[in-house]
Amino acid sequence: MVNDESISMENLEKPHGDPSKASIIQVESQTEQLNRTLKTRHLSMIAIGGTIGTGLFIASGQSIANGGPGGALVAYGLIGVMVFFLMTSLGEMAAYIPISGSFNTYGSRFVDPAFGFALGWNYWLSWAITVATELSAGEGIMQMRISTEKCPGIVWAFILLLFIVGFNALSVKGYGEAEFWFALIKVITVIIFVIVGILVSAGVLGGKVYGVKNFTVGEAPFVNGFIGVLNVFLAAGFSFQGTEMVGVAAGESANPEKDIPKAVKQVFWRIVLFYICAIFVISMLIPYTDPDLTQNDVATSPFTLGFERSGFTQSKNVMNAIILVTILSAGNSGMYGASRTLWMLANEGKAPKIFKKVNSGGIPIYSLAFTALIACLSFLSSLFGNKVVYIWLLNASSVTGFIAWLGIAVSHYRFRKAYIAQGRDMNDLPYHAKWFPFGPIVAFVICFIVIAGQGYTGFASDPIDWSAICAAYLGVVIFIIFFVSYKVVKKTKMVPLLECDFSRVNI
Repeated sequence: MVNDESISMENLEKPHGDPSKASIIQVESQTEQLNRTLKTRHLSMIAIGGTIGTGLFIASGQSIANGGPGGALVAYGLIGVMVFFLMTSLGEMAAYIPISGSFNTYGSRFVDPAFGFALGWNYWLSWAITVATELSAGEGIMQMRISTEKCPGIVWAFILLLFIVGFNALSVKGYGEAEFWFALIKVITVIIFVIVGILVSAGVLGGKVYGVKNFTVGEAPFVNGFIGVLNVFLAAGFSFQGTEMVGVAAGESANPEKDIPKAVKQVFWRIVLFYICAIFVISMLIPYTDPDLTQNDVATSPFTLGFERSGFTQSKNVMNAIILVTILSAGNSGMYGASRTLWMLANEGKAPKIFKKVNSGGIPIYSLAFTALIACLSFLSSLFGNKVVYIWLLNASSVTGFIAWLGIAVSHYRFRKAYIAQGRDMNDLPYHAKWFPFGPIVAFVICFIVIAGQGYTGFASDPIDWSAICAAYLGVVIFIIFFVSYKVVKKTKMVPLLECDFSRVNI
């Protein structure tokens, strides 16, 4: 589709390096184009929508139980620093070369085509399976309200999938608006919770003064010492995954040079403040020794418990509704990210050509349909064989977000090195990542530690739990298989700095 935002060949820079390499010229000159209609508020909320979810509303209680209030705050703070560096790295590349499904493209251009291929397919697989996870969670929420006898759970999962696919089949602006409102509900919930929690802690609501005494209960504030912080640290990273969605949506931004830097700044600070403030308030109201923190369900969600302490008796029902919205939002973002990544892979010749087709609204409809099919099949695997296949799929995708982040760090390091090596003017970059090269190096090291540490519990078991270890690193194995297979078949090599492709659209 060619619309008012279409870019003619005369408005494109000439590519540097090997002209046979896939570039934005090849993509943007196609008649199959996405629409550039997303604004800063859409980009920000898409990323926030993919990040603030059950990890905050439910699983944050487990983090406090494992590491204590101090351990949880330190772990989330460290992960926040890593995310800051990653977001600035991504912002520099995405503002200059705004392409949907950008991770694989940057990896291909600035590292190795095989690296980009593996990044793209792993990221797509991760979000496709994540959608299945959200369907399973949504089924559980609905079964709490309506028994299986009245309506089988699979029906609810199918209805949720229809909603998610329907929102993504709208125009991209329609999708952006839907995600904006979904994410806004979650943001308002967190803000209200923090305010109510502070009032409860001070004794203004609920009739009991909590103060900060729960920070000194038992072993608090730091429980299990360094190991407690490490356990939370490994889990905390998953809560922040989705922030990179700003880069995925870059190709559909109305004004990427301005919108992406704004979104990068807004997303990071908002998400970190939401998580840190929420965990601080939860820690004030609920001691880490409370067994409800480890239950991981809506009835014992830290948010539900916190609202109950204020005297709000309907907190469970309200949180049920909010978490259902959270599931729709996370599934919505996941479907979007996966379909755009698959579309970009197809445009670069790394996926079947049919996936680069778009409909009259600029939606990659076949990429969307295939992603929905895989999500559906992944969900159905949870109904058979005692969920063994489903659990292994989840393990395979669990570290993929960190692999994508690691890929961003590596790609940005090479991006800046190649940019300078080719004698380009730094003033031409719409956005400069701070603390280079310190930022991407630190982000890489932290990502590597988190990925390597996934098998910690298996190694710590007596005897060693080899099954848990294999499951923990399955995602890494899949990435390596993608990388090696493409490298052997295509005989690719690391792209020399002087041949890295910076061709872009002149926005």
